[in-house]
Amino acid sequence: MLKILKIFIIAILIIFKHSLGFAEDTKLKIGLLVPMTGENNKLGNLLIKSTRLALNDIGTDKIEIYPRDTGNDPNKTLQSAKELKNIGTKIIIGPIFYKNIEYLSEVTDITFLSFTNKTESLPKNVISSGVNSFSQLNSIKKFIESNELKKTIFLTPDLEYKSEIKKAIKQSQIKIKKHYIYNTEPTKLTKQVEKITNYKIRKQNLADEIKRVENLDLDDEVKKRRIEKLEKRYTIGKVGFDSVIISDFDESLKSVITSLLYTDVSPKDKYFITFNQWFDKSLINETATQPIYFPSINKNNLEKFIKKFSSIYGETPNHLCLLSYDLVGLIYYLSLNTDFSKSNELFKKKNSFKGKIGVFDIENNKINHRLNFYQISGGKLKEIF
Repeated sequence: MLKILKIFIIAILIIFKHSLGFAEDTKLKIGLLVPMTGENNKLGNLLIKSTRLALNDIGTDKIEIYPRDTGNDPNKTLQSAKELKNIGTKIIIGPIFYKNIEYLSEVTDITFLSFTNKTESLPKNVISSGVNSFSQLNSIKKFIESNELKKTIFLTPDLEYKSEIKKAIKQSQIKIKKHYIYNTEPTKLTKQVEKITNYKIRKQNLADEIKRVENLDLDDEVKKRRIEKLEKRYTIGKVGFDSVIISDFDESLKSVITSLLYTDVSPKDKYFITFNQWFDKSLINETATQPIYFPSINKNNLEKFIKKFSSIYGETPNHLCLLSYDLVGLIYYLSLNTDFSKSNELFKKKNSFKGKIGVFDIENNKINHRLNFYQISGGKLKEIF
């Protein structure tokens, strides 16, 4: 009897040990490639904390995140990616910067969710999870159609990402009147905008009208008032468009708007639409450039996230932290309904996930975002949809 009891206990211990090993093996291992050293290490540490916050909010012990350093070096990124593969990760969040994905095609059977918003020339195992041009144009297209704008022109700087913009215009099937590529050098930019807006013709129209009124047989006082009224204007004539999309950012965006204002094109008469500006406060302060419209992520959720993150860690996160937070939730959501051993199939099937940023649309190894749309007018921000 004692011998049978010993055998039974040993059997139970073996089963228990096996079940522990099985539980360990079935844990979802997620890699995280961020700069933990170098000039961007502060950003990397913020992203590590945001993924920890996501795990805490999900409330599961079935996920483990393994951060590894990318530094600012594609070779270091490759080395860290191989380390993550060796410990059994199938999916990796990161890297942040486009240049760091250069050698990741060498790491087979791993899917990388990069923070970049670039979609061109990506290795087959890298998915762009950033707010890309296609996502932004889908939101802009919705706004243009709802306001029945028929004569939209598109302005894009002559920079590397212009090919991304051209591709997104084609994919989104947004209807535009004409697409202009402009030189970012201020003097050349102004001359291009003058041509686009027919500025010299419209200015001459004003001079001709003043001269015409001067030659009219009118009462001197009436003539004087009409001329004074004309002299308060800058141009006379139409510009040939009802809205303008400017795919530019920061000071370069402001240079384009300044050139439009100089050529007597006002946002009060024509719709000024830009790409995602991440709620740039300087745009809110520039009342002369308003109203102005742009797509972006859910601002209320961003503010709530910043408040929660700051209260826990005593630091202020940025929008990439919210994206990393959502990516953890997205991976967990997909893992509930998919065989995670086939991670290369995880993002092929059509699916949607509602995160803090907004809704993620997934299909054919691509991630797009359904964005909100905002107006800045009178120094105030307003959500349109």
